[in-house]
Amino acid sequence: MSRPALRLRQGGRQVLLLLILMLLGGCVAGGQAAAPTAVVATPTAAPALERGTEAPLRLLYWQAPTMFNPHLTSALPDWEISRLSYEPLASFDKDGNLIPILAAEVPSLQNGEVAPDGRSVTWKLKQGVLWSDGLPFTAADVKFTYQFIVDPATASPSIGAYAAVSGVEVIDPYTVRVDFRLPNPAWARPFSGFQGLILPEHVFEAYMGAKARTAPADLAPVGTGPYIVQKYTPRAEVLLLGTSLVQTDQIVFEPNPHFREPGRPAFRLIEIEGGAVTSEAARMTLQSGDFDYAWDLQVTPASLQELGTYYAGKLSANLGPAVERIVLNRTDPRQRPGLGEAGGPGAPNPFFDDLRVRQAFAYAVDRQAIAALYPGSVPADNLLVSPPDYQSSQVSYIYDLRQAALLLDQAGWVLTGGVRQKDGVKLQVHFEAPADPTRQQIQKIIQASLASIGVQVTLSSVDPRVYFSIIPGLPQTLQQFQADMAEYSRGNDSADPGSYMGLWTCSQIPQAANRWSGGNIARWCNPAYDALYARSVTELDPQKRQQLMIQMNDMLVQDVVVIPLVQIAQVAGVSSSITGLDPTPWDGDLWNVQDWSRNLP
Repeated sequence: MSRPALRLRQGGRQVLLLLILMLLGGCVAGGQAAAPTAVVATPTAAPALERGTEAPLRLLYWQAPTMFNPHLTSALPDWEISRLSYEPLASFDKDGNLIPILAAEVPSLQNGEVAPDGRSVTWKLKQGVLWSDGLPFTAADVKFTYQFIVDPATASPSIGAYAAVSGVEVIDPYTVRVDFRLPNPAWARPFSGFQGLILPEHVFEAYMGAKARTAPADLAPVGTGPYIVQKYTPRAEVLLLGTSLVQTDQIVFEPNPHFREPGRPAFRLIEIEGGAVTSEAARMTLQSGDFDYAWDLQVTPASLQELGTYYAGKLSANLGPAVERIVLNRTDPRQRPGLGEAGGPGAPNPFFDDLRVRQAFAYAVDRQAIAALYPGSVPADNLLVSPPDYQSSQVSYIYDLRQAALLLDQAGWVLTGGVRQKDGVKLQVHFEAPADPTRQQIQKIIQASLASIGVQVTLSSVDPRVYFSIIPGLPQTLQQFQADMAEYSRGNDSADPGSYMGLWTCSQIPQAANRWSGGNIARWCNPAYDALYARSVTELDPQKRQQLMIQMNDMLVQDVVVIPLVQIAQVAGVSSSITGLDPTPWDGDLWNVQDWSRNLP
């Protein structure tokens, strides 16, 4: 068995990011103004505002949001838009500091709200907060949100954030205690960030469990946040975006009349277009100024430069925890007599059951070429990349086609007529990804590299709304994984990575029994990994826990459970007139939209 090549991590990744952004910002088209200055946005002093008096804020999402209940979706646009109406108890800023939102203060050992044994945390809630229908927010809503998420019939993607919780107790209307099964160093994980957004009990109590996806509020949220839905028109019209016709969703939000912060939010409406061509999204924000904000600009540096003069907008690059990756299916997608069979024993993938084959695929990935497709991003060698203290110092696989071919030779896959074969079976794999231009380019890069060493790769793309759906029984979803290789991006959505690393435990394998709600897409089960994770969830010493996380990352990478590709910078296009944007890796860009304003000359 070949030993994976090791090299020291290069220490200049942040420098590389800055150089990329400087190059983007320094290009001049036709002797005119420079291309957009890429900024890592810093918070500006919040101006004095008057609620709802500024012109509408126009947002563009190339992937249309379709669900506004954050606990019934795993699609980032849905989470982003849900953030306009719903709030968590707290969230982490870009420096990893816990910021109270619906909580009155941050719990700590010092104020007595974190138990010394790590078995509970008590949250004091802000008083006088109202839901957008005028009813009071109380501790009962916090407890209800927990019950809603953990109900097995709900099949909520948020359930992993609450795995350590044994119960939630209401102490009084403005105090709630979260109890844990074991000492929990990640006590802030529940009720923080996207997966901590609080739902109103009086709205959703009639829609628990199997009824969860029939609630009218799934598309008309009643929240404590700054905005409420005024109008939602799914796939209402066809727009001409450049040379492409794109069906779009239209969503209009208006200020929540019961929002607690005086004078906020500033914009009288938020108008959202969902569905676009990414290159046109960049043009309409950075160049023409038709939109104030364009989410997740998945365009290449070259395509940004081709737009020419940018005078309406700028880039905001937020390098965070998200890693684009390829998952290798450990079960055989060709041996599926029924949906309930997936994830079960006895059907190993005939290609990826051999470590040498998995290693060959890892060596055949040109991360540098792939990273060039993402502005401001860098090649990823690990799955756990942020916070930086949790990132492993080792790199297991580099781009080396000779080593990849040697490993396939050693595994008995003989090159015959340009295609490798073994026992009469061709090495032919099916590689699927969500349908978007950048990922289709990645698929072709990987297909070409593998073809050069005798591996046939069949490509397919799936509508993102289907691919990331969690509707039980829907084919072609990521959880169903009916291919050998799948591509997607994900990262820890909290500054504490415990819940993220728990996605690869045996209990997280998606299958009919858990209504396809698990996060272990590879269907990889390793008791040694589970043992490390079990130690990490009770280890209260921060440094020891950090080392456990690094060991788990190294196990996943070296065993090629997944192949990391790129640490993605969330790049948004933002109008030069917009102030207050303060992006964090641990929440959506809209997490502080109540502080946004328009600074007109």
